[in-house]
Order: sequence, then structure tokens, then C-alpha cells
Amino acid sequence: MTDSKKDHFNWVAENDSKQRRFQSGFHGQISGILKARIPKDSTILEGGCGAGTLLRSLMPKRGVGLDLSERMIEKARSLTADDRLEFHVVDVSTETHEETFDHIVCDYLLGYIDDIQSCLQQLKESAHNRTRLHITSLNSIWKPLLSLGQKLGWVMRQPPSNWLSTNDIINLLEMSGWEVVSHSAELILPFDIPLISDLFNRFSARLPGLRHLGSTILITARKRSRFTDSASVSCSVIVPARNEAGNIRPALDRIPSLGKETEVIFIEGNSTDDTWETIQEEVAAYKGPHRVTFAQQPGRGKWDAVRLGFSMASGDILVIQDGDLTAPPEDLPKFFNAICDGTCEFANGSRLVYPMESRAMRFLNLLGNKFFAIVLSYILGQNVKDSLCGTKMITKANYEELLVRIKEFGDFDPFGDFNLLFGSSLLHLRIRDIPVRYKDRIYGDTNISRFRHGIILLKMTWFGLFHLKFHKIR
Repeated sequence: MTDSKKDHFNWVAENDSKQRRFQSGFHGQISGILKARIPKDSTILEGGCGAGTLLRSLMPKRGVGLDLSERMIEKARSLTADDRLEFHVVDVSTETHEETFDHIVCDYLLGYIDDIQSCLQQLKESAHNRTRLHITSLNSIWKPLLSLGQKLGWVMRQPPSNWLSTNDIINLLEMSGWEVVSHSAELILPFDIPLISDLFNRFSARLPGLRHLGSTILITARKRSRFTDSASVSCSVIVPARNEAGNIRPALDRIPSLGKETEVIFIEGNSTDDTWETIQEEVAAYKGPHRVTFAQQPGRGKWDAVRLGFSMASGDILVIQDGDLTAPPEDLPKFFNAICDGTCEFANGSRLVYPMESRAMRFLNLLGNKFFAIVLSYILGQNVKDSLCGTKMITKANYEELLVRIKEFGDFDPFGDFNLLFGSSLLHLRIRDIPVRYKDRIYGDTNISRFRHGIILLKMTWFGLFHLKFHKIR
């Protein structure tokens, strides 16, 4: 930044008490939005931290605030008694802080940066593979109201600044080596008015037709980089198997080798055929390349089985392969490669791209899958073409963090698909669909009840709307 902007913010540090009081509701709302994205006790770097109010509110395990204004940093230090926080005079547009953080925050910073692309490239030096960058910026349609606020004394006078659209910021991020995970316009009513602000900002601001009118552009991005070399990591394949005796041997024969070691874990539960006995016999007779284990689930439902399998897994990457084999195991390398090369962090199977075999999915099931995919894409803020395909892959580290984030939801999902998708959304993981060819079932009958399970799915969708899309801001 130029010296004139440094002088401006040095002046603001000593003269902004009236405006900060007036804008306290707005800043509190920004803090609430970011708290929903940044778990307490994360490590956080904030560029353009000002007096450190936002960084303190996020309660990091370690927090570092950077600002080019000496007066702002003096103020931040004087207001902070927490030794987990530190503040430094640094111009983030030209200088690098050589330490990596879980989250990087740029709250209303980009408008003042002379070279945004260089700044964003600098910030990559403080990001590891799982870091999330959170950017807030003024929605340009609010420029006239901002000018009015300055005239009324509600907003500090501003130096000449950049006016950035959402597309401008996304373009700059992508040119700088970042990939956008989600973006939205927040806070149609940027004041804290009891009940009314909650109605407007929690609901109206997220409705089609109104969701582009919020005062604040909010973008979350990740550093675009390769996760790992596929030959250096192992993979655990979890196979939930209920009434799948005829598919156990084919599963062992058809699951491909993934990475340096492939572990196959069969989880049987509540079968009425001889699936459990067949698993034990086939594993004892197996002479193939995979390490194979098995267990019986303690409860009921697919999520109970998947959760047990994931807890037993030793692999760096975890994947679900349904025991009916209608989503072919031969497609698993596509999922594995997408995770390893960093294309995505949650690989979600999609059966709705390629033509299906004639008996693979009944017509009402197809309509239901398309409906839930549309609604889930709206809830998650990322496109998901098929939310109910059984094949889903995630790293073990992300899964363990996901479990912590969804604990507050309780046992609302007996299938696990929504648990994994909602949890990935809360972590702002990059979700991508991996098309698979959906095949006819060779052995046994489907375990899905269209109407009974459809009602459960509707309830879970409603749950997701209120806990993810229409969540409380503060």
C-alpha cells in the first residue's frame, strides 16, 4: 500500500471510536459468519487486522494479525491480553509471513490493496494444503449507501479504493493459484436490529432473487496444489454388506489396488442370509494383494456400518464401496486420483451422467435422486449431481475433523450420505462429482424402501436447510 493509505489508517486508529460504536452490530455479524466457518482453537492469520477486534472474537489457538499501520498495531496490542495472539506491522501486499495457518482472513482488505494479485500470491506462502482463505469485500451495489454513510458520519471517510465484483475477486484468486470453494453475498441488513436483522440476514439474504443483494461479498478459497503422490499413501475401502453373500467374492476380486497398500474392510449387519459366514469363509480363502479385515456393526443402518469401518481403517484415504457392486469397484481409481492430485477433497460418486442399465434404478428413485441433488446443491453451495450414490472418498484427516464438526447434529442421518456431505460443506472442502456407470444388481434385492426412506431423506434435507443454509449468524 502507498504511504498515503498508511497515513490514513494511522489517523483512523485514533479517530474511529464513534463509527466503531455505530457499526458494532455489523462487525459482530461478520464475526458470527466467520465463526461458522472457522472452528474455535484454529490457527489464524489476519491480513489487515486493524485493532484486532475480529481476530480476538474468533478465539484462535494461535492468532497473528498483520497491518501496515503502526497506530493500529499499537492499539491492537494495547487491547489484547491473550498471549496466544500477536500483532505485527507488516504490509501483506508486499511481505510474506513465513508460517502456515489453518485459516487466513482478509476482512474488507482487498479494496485497499494496490496489487491484489501479488498480495494473494504472497498469502499462499502462509497456507498449507488444508488452509482456507476467507475474504470479505463490499458488494459494489452498496457503493451509493456507503457514500451516504460517510456524509452522515456513520462510516469513516475512505481513501480511493478498488471496487470489486464477485467475479473480479474469483478471477484474481484463480490467477494467483487459489481455487474458490464457495461464495455468497451476506447481510442484506448490516445492522443489529433484534429479530428483524435475523429475519433478513438469516433467511431473505439466502433466497433466490435476493441472495445477490447482501452488503458483503464472502468468498472461501483453498490453495490449488497436489495433495500427495498416489504411490506414497494407502487406501481403506469400506464395504457395508447387508444380505450380500453373493457379492463378497466378486468384491474381493474386483476392488483394484489403490496406492502403496489397499485395505478392504467388510462390515456386516443385520443380514437375513449367510453374509456373515460368507465373509469369514472368503476372507480365509483369499490370496490376493489386499489386506482384508471384517466386523459386525453394533447397531443398524448404513452410517453405523460406515462409521465402524472408518474407525477400523488404517489407510490415509477412506472410501465407501457399496456391497451390491452396482457402482463398479473398477471406478475407484478415478476417485483416488482426484483426491491425490488435489482436484477435490471430497469425491462424490454420480450415477446420473452415463446411461444406466435397465434395472439399475427405478423411475421414482431417479426422480427422487434428481430432486435431492438440486436441493442439496443449494444447501451446500457447491454442485452435487447425485447426493445418494454410495461411493464417496475423503482423506482420513479430513474425515476425523468432519466427525467433530457434525457432532452437534446428533444421529439425524441413518444412511451417512448427508452426514458426509454436510460435514464436508462445514469444513469447506472442495466437493466434486466423479461419474460412475450404474449397473444392475446381480445378487439379492435392494435394501432401499422408496417411500419410507424418502420421508427420512426429506426430513434430513429440511434439517440441512436450517443448520447449514439458514444457520444463525450470531
